[in-house]
Amino acid sequence: MPPTQTDPLIVAPNLKRRLSGVTATVVRLIPVQARMIDIRATGPGLPADIPHIPLWRAATLPRDRWRVWHARRNTEMALGLILRRILRRRYRLLFTSAAQRKHTGFTHWLIRQQDALIATSPQAASYLERPATVILHGVDTDVFHPSPDRAALRARLGLDPDAILIGCFGRIRAQKGVDLLVQAGLELLPTRPRAQIVFTGRITPDNRAFADDLQARIKAAGLENRIRFLGELPWEQVIAHYQALDLFAAPARWEGFGLTPLEAAACAVPTVAARVGAYEALIRDGQTGSLVPKDDAPALTAALARWLDDDAGRAAAGQAARAHVAANHAIAAEAQAITAVYRSLL
Repeated sequence: MPPTQTDPLIVAPNLKRRLSGVTATVVRLIPVQARMIDIRATGPGLPADIPHIPLWRAATLPRDRWRVWHARRNTEMALGLILRRILRRRYRLLFTSAAQRKHTGFTHWLIRQQDALIATSPQAASYLERPATVILHGVDTDVFHPSPDRAALRARLGLDPDAILIGCFGRIRAQKGVDLLVQAGLELLPTRPRAQIVFTGRITPDNRAFADDLQARIKAAGLENRIRFLGELPWEQVIAHYQALDLFAAPARWEGFGLTPLEAAACAVPTVAARVGAYEALIRDGQTGSLVPKDDAPALTAALARWLDDDAGRAAAGQAARAHVAANHAIAAEAQAITAVYRSLL
């Protein structure tokens, strides 16, 4: 039953203005969760249609009952502690962790102050050193779906209607393996005239030299019109670019969870990914895409070649990927599991 309360029971902070994986999680989950429990996001940079309250209001909600503060970043955990211990707000503190690495002393201290924990994979749970509920990410297949007219979509986006288009979405940096995909493109594209690669995502100042070097290598090979960096795009444009793809690449050297292959799969696009994050749980090797060792440019190149050279197989893998996501990674199941944790805290 849809919630009717004026003041939310659950507050999900998003204290980062620019689009990131965590922000994307908030944007896609809150509308689904809002049909299950009274939840609002708070913080800057969120789309206007996301249920939202101003941060000042989240800090001054009545003390008439317990509520849940659901953090996903250190800053949000810290603010939750301030709200409860200094401003005396009645918040139960919940943290979701995707990190698959040992936490720093400060993060570890913050984690110990939480009332409950969620991990996005068993691997992430193993680093928390406290019991956690494991809830894998899901994807909204009503938002991410194949385009009914991809030729028209590509024309609208300024993309070649006849290309075999590979996409790689996320910030432009070495951690994401962007250089590995560029290297693969430099090897594959000269003998495959239909193949093209598009990257979307922000280039931060500390990664500008990295990006400039890649673009110089691309230009030296005469491929600047076929390997392109589109920059940071609005959320609806990111979805449209997924729908325009033939193949997705996720060659990251490290990943917390890694949602992009699920989003691509929901759009009936197979993925070639490194064995990092949760990718091995998301991709059926050889059926919905391919898995390769991390930081292995030759393996990445070979896997991409396989799918570039098999139009029918690539299309079949895309359909299998869509079916796999719908059956195993629907966002409604994720939202229900998180909502069950909320209810246990109220």
